[in-house]
Amino acid sequence: MQITDITAVYPRHQHHVAAPSSGRSITVAAPAGTGMFGRQYFWQIVVRVESNTGHTGFGMGGGGIAAVEVVNRHFRELLVGRNVDNIEQIQEIWDDLYFASIPYGRRGLGIMALSGVDIALWDLLGRAEQKPVFELIGGLRKERVRAYAMGVDTVWYRDLGYTAHKLPQLFTGADSDYDDIVTAVALARDTFGPIAPLMIDNYKTWNAEVTLEMAHRLAEFNVYFFEDVLTPDDVEGLATLRPLVKPVLIAGGEHEYTHYGFAELARAGALDLWQPDVNWCGGITALLKIIELASREGVPIAPHRGGEVFGLAVVAATDCEDLAEVLPGIRGVHQEELWLGQPKVEDGYLSPTDLPGFGVTLNESML
Repeated sequence: MQITDITAVYPRHQHHVAAPSSGRSITVAAPAGTGMFGRQYFWQIVVRVESNTGHTGFGMGGGGIAAVEVVNRHFRELLVGRNVDNIEQIQEIWDDLYFASIPYGRRGLGIMALSGVDIALWDLLGRAEQKPVFELIGGLRKERVRAYAMGVDTVWYRDLGYTAHKLPQLFTGADSDYDDIVTAVALARDTFGPIAPLMIDNYKTWNAEVTLEMAHRLAEFNVYFFEDVLTPDDVEGLATLRPLVKPVLIAGGEHEYTHYGFAELARAGALDLWQPDVNWCGGITALLKIIELASREGVPIAPHRGGEVFGLAVVAATDCEDLAEVLPGIRGVHQEELWLGQPKVEDGYLSPTDLPGFGVTLNESML
């Protein structure tokens, strides 16, 4: 099977996003951003790979308009004419694109663009072989995966059937933030019960002092992990915090890239739990290498947005934690669907589709 064309586009979004610490919503026309929650669609790009057999593969990467240019103006000229008949050839393509983009890549934008291409190639191979991607990886290890809801509407998530919850709790510098965070976590614990996994996403707004104080104030609520405290480059600071906040885990990694980047985190001992994002870290090919590294290092791994169809296939087919992040959106607000046919949460769990590739259809009206 030979690649005949590859194109990337940036979808047209018109969506509502929630303010970080309330249920209020504002309307945002993408690609504009509004702080943490202006990234609800994460500047995702759609990648389409066409082949001489008539099969087409679809993937999703990051990086917005700039990544579209990388795919259409650089990667395309390297890919047209390449064969994709097995996983080994996808891995060879990954290596070639990584090498070719080193001058501007290695992390960030270049790898986000590569992620979309890699995912599309896995989808293409799955569709051509009439196999779901999880079968290409090695088969299901989890028939269903426990989903956790990320967002601010705690009671609604419980009513939807979720049994685990992650709260976004930013620190603005106001003294009242401490009490507000405790109040929100107390509500979540009361709503979900004494043993439900509760997590907190800080999105790089807690410094070491705030993290230590919150670990003390939240001790009674048995929080599983704090996500994205400090900044991703402060690996020494993260490593220092780890033993000081236990039993709470320090989690992160959505802003780290490739197995090379995660090897640096391992050497520094920076995180208790890794959260690579398949749409950003280098795609399926890179994520599988990161999972292999995590296994050797004895580090648990729970991919960022693992409840979305591309991450779910990997979570279900590997030794990743039995946790898949889902963003249910906002109560009463219509949710745009870029990918039609994504698995739905039932009784708090997700099961990957057994359709070929990732088993979803691109909503062409959003292009």
